Amino acid sequence: MRELILIAQDTTDYGHDLGMKDGLAALLERLVKEVVRCGPFTGKTEGGLQWIRVMYAYPGCVTDRLIEVMSANKQILPYPDMPLQHAHPKTLYRMRRPSNIDWVHKTLGKMRAAMPGLAIRTTFIVGYPGETEEEFQTLLDFVGAMRFDRLGAFQFSFEPGTSSEPLGDPIPSEVKQERYERLMELQQSISLQVNQSYVGKTLDVLVEGFDNGISVGRSYRDAPEIDGLVLVEGKTKAGEIIPVKITGAMAYDLTGVYIGK
Repeated sequence: MRELILIAQDTTDYGHDLGMKDGLAALLERLVKEVVRCGPFTGKTEGGLQWIRVMYAYPGCVTDRLIEVMSANKQILPYPDMPLQHAHPKTLYRMRRPSNIDWVHKTLGKMRAAMPGLAIRTTFIVGYPGETEEEFQTLLDFVGAMRFDRLGAFQFSFEPGTSSEPLGDPIPSEVKQERYERLMELQQSISLQVNQSYVGKTLDVLVEGFDNGISVGRSYRDAPEIDGLVLVEGKTKAGEIIPVKITGAMAYDLTGVYIGK
């Protein structure tokens, strides 16, 4: 095994029920020590567990201690998945989610300063009940300013029995679709520009398979099954992490060549 993925509805809440402070930071430190103690991690492309990925972390609970632990240990990938859901305070309030966007800016700024090359994934919902064109434009402006590496979007879907049920489903489906397309068009442009910045650089790639003369893998910027791929010329060994020089960029995927050990 090369990669361990920590997934929870909110990983930053780990240890809260046990009265722990900075529980996720403590867990990550323990995991890193166990990896080193057991001997598989060598810091090279060969070896055992080398990547620890954290998904579904909320910026309001990302502490300075957590940032310190993530930045100090190369086994912990500089890739947080933060499902922000929206960027307008009124929309977030109706969603019953934290609405302090200034805190989000501050937290992401700290993380980017501490971890150069930080890749941030997030998700947003468009067409939430009551979302005005002004609120949606705030979301577009936020995405344009933050320039997320990875972004997923969903159209609001009415579900009986949820906390949003009293709000109904007042926004027409064609408006939801139009907003979804505008958001994804913006993100596609951002993703392409960010990917192009990696051309000429070398990334470690976890090889997952081989097809039609191309090895298919993922970099630290790519969670399995939801993010992009790195397409490497020639056949390499599946399950290994190899250095790849990036030679081309598409909106979501990269291409490259294996440069040897």
